[in-house]
Amino acid sequence: MDNKQEILRLLRSVADGTTAPEDALLELKESPFEDLGYAKVDFHRSVRQGAAEVIYGAGKTPEQIAGIVSAMGERGCRNILITRVSQEAADRVAESVPLEYHLLAKLAVAFPAERKQRGNIVVATGGTSDMPVAEEAALTAEAMGNRVTRLYDVGVAGLHRLLSNLDVLMRARCVIAVAGMEGALASVVGGLVDCPVIAVPTSVGYGASFGGLSALLSMLNSCASGCSVVNIDNGFGAGYLASRINQMEGLED
Repeated sequence: MDNKQEILRLLRSVADGTTAPEDALLELKESPFEDLGYAKVDFHRSVRQGAAEVIYGAGKTPEQIAGIVSAMGERGCRNILITRVSQEAADRVAESVPLEYHLLAKLAVAFPAERKQRGNIVVATGGTSDMPVAEEAALTAEAMGNRVTRLYDVGVAGLHRLLSNLDVLMRARCVIAVAGMEGALASVVGGLVDCPVIAVPTSVGYGASFGGLSALLSMLNSCASGCSVVNIDNGFGAGYLASRINQMEGLED
Protein backbone atom coordinates (compact mmCIF):
# COMPACT_ATOMS: atom_id res chain seq x y z
CA MET A 1 0.00 0.00 0.00
CA ASP A 2 1.92 3.05 -1.25
CA ASN A 3 -0.41 6.05 -1.18
CA LYS A 4 -3.45 7.74 0.27
CA GLN A 5 -5.68 6.50 -2.54
CA GLU A 6 -4.94 2.89 -1.62
CA ILE A 7 -5.85 3.50 2.02
CA LEU A 8 -9.04 5.27 0.97
CA ARG A 9 -9.87 2.31 -1.29
CA LEU A 10 -9.40 -0.05 1.65
CA LEU A 11 -11.54 2.07 3.96
CA ARG A 12 -14.32 2.33 1.38
CA SER A 13 -14.27 -1.43 0.91
CA VAL A 14 -14.80 -1.79 4.67
CA ALA A 15 -17.63 0.72 4.53
CA ASP A 16 -19.43 -1.10 1.72
CA GLY A 17 -18.91 -4.49 3.33
CA THR A 18 -16.58 -6.07 0.75
CA THR A 19 -13.67 -6.20 3.21
CA ALA A 20 -13.91 -7.37 6.81
CA PRO A 21 -12.58 -4.89 9.40
CA GLU A 22 -10.21 -7.58 10.69
CA ASP A 23 -8.73 -8.07 7.20
CA ALA A 24 -8.34 -4.32 6.75
CA LEU A 25 -6.59 -4.04 10.12
CA LEU A 26 -4.15 -6.78 9.12
CA GLU A 27 -3.39 -5.05 5.81
CA LEU A 28 -2.72 -1.76 7.59
CA LYS A 29 -0.48 -3.50 10.13
CA GLU A 30 1.58 -5.08 7.38
CA SER A 31 1.86 -2.03 5.14
CA PRO A 32 3.97 0.59 7.01
CA PHE A 33 7.41 -0.87 6.21
CA GLU A 34 9.28 -3.96 5.12
CA ASP A 35 12.46 -5.10 6.86
CA LEU A 36 15.01 -6.27 4.29
CA GLY A 37 17.70 -6.77 6.91
CA TYR A 38 19.95 -4.01 5.54
CA ALA A 39 17.08 -1.52 5.12
CA LYS A 40 13.58 -0.88 6.43
CA VAL A 41 11.61 0.31 3.42
CA ASP A 42 9.03 2.93 4.45
CA PHE A 43 5.84 2.32 2.45
CA HIS A 44 3.85 4.98 4.32
CA ARG A 45 6.18 7.82 3.32
CA SER A 46 3.82 8.86 0.53
CA VAL A 47 0.87 8.91 2.94
CA ARG A 48 2.68 11.15 5.40
CA GLN A 49 4.66 13.32 3.02
CA GLY A 50 3.00 13.01 -0.36
CA ALA A 51 5.95 11.30 -2.10
CA ALA A 52 7.53 7.87 -1.95
CA GLU A 53 10.77 7.21 -0.09
CA VAL A 54 13.88 8.43 -1.92
CA ILE A 55 16.97 6.22 -2.00
CA TYR A 56 20.35 7.81 -1.28
CA GLY A 57 22.62 5.78 -3.52
CA ALA A 58 26.06 6.72 -2.19
CA GLY A 59 27.41 4.07 0.17
CA LYS A 60 24.89 1.42 -0.89
CA THR A 61 25.79 -1.55 -3.05
CA PRO A 62 23.94 -2.08 -6.34
CA GLU A 63 22.38 -5.19 -4.82
CA GLN A 64 21.05 -3.21 -1.86
CA ILE A 65 19.64 -0.51 -4.12
CA ALA A 66 18.02 -3.11 -6.38
CA GLY A 67 16.48 -4.86 -3.37
CA ILE A 68 14.96 -1.67 -2.00
CA VAL A 69 13.67 -0.56 -5.40
CA SER A 70 12.19 -3.99 -6.14
CA ALA A 71 10.33 -4.03 -2.81
CA MET A 72 8.91 -0.58 -3.55
CA GLY A 73 7.99 -1.53 -7.11
CA GLU A 74 6.08 -4.58 -5.89
CA ARG A 75 3.95 -2.24 -3.77
CA GLY A 76 3.10 -0.10 -6.77
CA CYS A 77 5.60 2.72 -6.26
CA ARG A 78 6.62 4.49 -9.46
CA ASN A 79 9.16 7.21 -10.33
CA ILE A 80 11.38 6.08 -7.46
CA LEU A 81 14.31 8.48 -7.08
CA ILE A 82 17.83 7.20 -6.48
CA THR A 83 20.23 10.06 -5.79
CA ARG A 84 24.05 10.17 -5.88
CA VAL A 85 24.38 6.91 -7.76
CA SER A 86 27.24 6.07 -10.14
CA GLN A 87 26.84 4.94 -13.74
CA GLU A 88 28.28 1.53 -12.86
CA ALA A 89 25.86 1.00 -9.98
CA ALA A 90 22.91 2.22 -12.06
CA ASP A 91 23.80 -0.17 -14.89
CA ARG A 92 23.78 -3.10 -12.48
CA VAL A 93 20.46 -2.06 -10.91
CA ALA A 94 18.98 -1.69 -14.40
CA GLU A 95 19.58 -5.40 -14.97
CA SER A 96 16.74 -6.20 -12.54
CA VAL A 97 14.36 -3.20 -12.63
CA PRO A 98 13.28 -0.58 -15.22
CA LEU A 99 15.59 2.41 -14.77
CA GLU A 100 16.35 5.79 -16.34
CA TYR A 101 19.81 7.15 -15.50
CA HIS A 102 20.93 10.78 -15.77
CA LEU A 103 24.72 10.94 -15.73
CA LEU A 104 25.15 14.68 -15.19
CA ALA A 105 23.00 14.67 -12.04
CA LYS A 106 24.08 11.16 -10.96
CA LEU A 107 20.39 10.48 -10.41
CA ALA A 108 18.22 7.53 -11.47
CA VAL A 109 14.47 7.06 -11.70
CA ALA A 110 13.27 3.49 -11.20
CA PHE A 111 9.94 2.27 -12.59
CA PRO A 112 9.58 5.50 -14.59
CA ALA A 113 5.99 6.45 -15.43
CA GLU A 114 4.23 9.40 -16.99
CA ARG A 115 2.93 11.99 -14.55
CA LYS A 116 0.86 15.10 -15.10
CA GLN A 117 3.18 18.09 -14.90
CA ARG A 118 1.73 20.84 -12.71
CA GLY A 119 2.52 24.50 -12.17
CA ASN A 120 5.93 25.89 -13.06
CA ILE A 121 9.25 25.70 -11.25
CA VAL A 122 12.21 27.60 -12.68
CA VAL A 123 15.71 26.26 -12.07
CA ALA A 124 18.39 28.88 -12.74
CA THR A 125 22.17 28.59 -12.46
CA GLY A 126 24.92 31.12 -12.14
CA GLY A 127 27.17 29.18 -14.48
CA THR A 128 27.49 26.04 -16.57
CA SER A 129 29.58 24.40 -13.82
CA ASP A 130 26.53 24.52 -11.52
CA MET A 131 24.48 22.33 -13.88
CA PRO A 132 25.04 18.96 -12.14
CA VAL A 133 23.42 20.28 -8.95
CA ALA A 134 20.73 22.10 -10.94
CA GLU A 135 19.87 18.96 -12.89
CA GLU A 136 19.50 17.02 -9.65
CA ALA A 137 16.96 19.63 -8.55
CA ALA A 138 15.16 19.79 -11.90
CA LEU A 139 14.91 16.01 -12.36
CA THR A 140 13.71 15.56 -8.77
CA ALA A 141 10.95 18.10 -9.32
CA GLU A 142 9.95 16.56 -12.66
CA ALA A 143 9.78 13.04 -11.19
CA MET A 144 7.42 14.40 -8.54
CA GLY A 145 5.01 15.77 -11.13
CA ASN A 146 6.11 19.37 -11.66
CA ARG A 147 6.65 21.39 -14.82
CA VAL A 148 10.24 22.67 -14.85
CA THR A 149 11.85 25.45 -16.89
CA ARG A 150 15.65 25.57 -16.99
CA LEU A 151 17.62 28.83 -17.18
CA TYR A 152 21.29 27.88 -17.18
CA ASP A 153 24.34 30.17 -17.14
CA VAL A 154 22.50 33.38 -16.23
CA GLY A 155 24.78 34.57 -13.41
CA VAL A 156 25.60 38.07 -12.25
CA ALA A 157 28.80 38.26 -14.31
CA GLY A 158 26.47 38.93 -17.25
CA LEU A 159 23.26 40.17 -15.65
CA HIS A 160 21.60 40.89 -19.00
CA ARG A 161 21.27 37.12 -19.52
CA LEU A 162 19.02 36.86 -16.47
CA LEU A 163 17.08 40.04 -17.19
CA SER A 164 16.22 38.81 -20.70
CA ASN A 165 14.22 36.02 -19.01
CA LEU A 166 12.15 38.12 -16.62
CA ASP A 167 8.89 36.93 -18.14
CA VAL A 168 9.83 33.31 -17.42
CA LEU A 169 10.90 34.10 -13.86
CA MET A 170 7.78 36.10 -13.07
CA ARG A 171 5.47 33.27 -14.18
CA ALA A 172 7.07 30.80 -11.79
CA ARG A 173 5.48 29.52 -8.60
CA CYS A 174 8.92 28.84 -7.20
CA VAL A 175 12.48 29.54 -8.35
CA ILE A 176 15.53 27.45 -7.51
CA ALA A 177 18.68 29.57 -7.77
CA VAL A 178 21.83 27.47 -7.99
CA ALA A 179 25.20 29.22 -7.74
CA GLY A 180 28.74 28.86 -6.51
CA MET A 181 31.49 31.49 -6.20
CA GLU A 182 29.90 34.30 -4.14
CA GLY A 183 26.34 32.98 -4.58
CA ALA A 184 24.92 36.34 -5.64
CA LEU A 185 22.32 34.91 -8.04
CA ALA A 186 19.83 34.07 -5.29
CA SER A 187 19.72 37.63 -3.97
CA VAL A 188 19.22 39.08 -7.43
CA VAL A 189 16.41 36.64 -8.27
CA GLY A 190 14.85 37.19 -4.84
CA GLY A 191 14.61 40.90 -5.58
CA LEU A 192 12.80 40.33 -8.88
CA VAL A 193 10.08 37.73 -8.28
CA ASP A 194 6.97 37.45 -6.09
CA CYS A 195 7.30 33.71 -5.42
CA PRO A 196 9.50 31.75 -3.00
CA VAL A 197 13.16 31.40 -3.97
CA ILE A 198 15.18 28.37 -2.90
CA ALA A 199 18.90 29.12 -2.93
CA VAL A 200 21.34 26.26 -3.53
CA PRO A 201 25.02 27.03 -2.87
CA THR A 202 27.41 24.87 -4.88
CA SER A 203 31.00 23.87 -4.24
CA VAL A 204 32.03 25.53 -7.52
CA GLY A 205 34.72 28.19 -7.14
CA TYR A 206 38.33 28.97 -6.37
CA GLY A 207 40.11 28.43 -3.04
CA ALA A 208 38.51 31.23 -1.06
CA SER A 209 35.06 29.86 -1.82
CA PHE A 210 35.90 27.10 0.70
CA GLY A 211 34.04 24.38 -1.15
CA GLY A 212 30.75 26.30 -1.26
CA LEU A 213 30.88 27.80 2.22
CA SER A 214 31.27 31.32 0.83
CA ALA A 215 28.16 30.93 -1.35
CA LEU A 216 26.25 29.37 1.56
CA LEU A 217 27.01 32.30 3.88
CA SER A 218 26.17 34.84 1.16
CA MET A 219 22.81 33.20 0.54
CA LEU A 220 22.04 32.96 4.25
CA ASN A 221 22.77 36.69 4.53
CA SER A 222 20.67 37.65 1.52
CA CYS A 223 18.72 40.87 1.96
CA ALA A 224 16.03 39.64 -0.44
CA SER A 225 12.90 38.57 1.41
CA GLY A 226 11.33 35.20 0.67
CA CYS A 227 14.65 33.48 -0.01
CA SER A 228 15.43 30.21 1.80
CA VAL A 229 18.65 28.19 1.62
CA VAL A 230 19.43 24.47 1.46
CA ASN A 231 22.76 22.76 2.06
CA ILE A 232 25.77 22.92 -0.25
CA ASP A 233 25.20 20.98 -3.49
CA ASN A 234 21.79 19.77 -2.23
CA GLY A 235 19.91 19.89 -5.50
CA PHE A 236 17.63 17.07 -4.40
CA GLY A 237 16.52 18.96 -1.29
CA ALA A 238 15.75 22.04 -3.34
CA GLY A 239 13.76 20.10 -5.93
CA TYR A 240 11.76 18.30 -3.25
CA LEU A 241 10.93 21.54 -1.40
CA ALA A 242 10.05 23.33 -4.62
CA SER A 243 7.64 20.52 -5.46
CA ARG A 244 5.85 20.95 -2.14
CA ILE A 245 5.54 24.70 -2.70
CA ASN A 246 4.37 24.29 -6.29
CA GLN A 247 1.75 21.69 -5.46
CA MET A 248 0.22 23.35 -2.41
CA GLU A 249 -3.55 22.81 -2.35
CA GLY A 250 -5.51 25.66 -3.82
CA LEU A 251 -3.02 26.64 -6.51
CA GLU A 252 -4.26 26.32 -10.08
CA ASP A 253 -2.27 25.00 -13.04
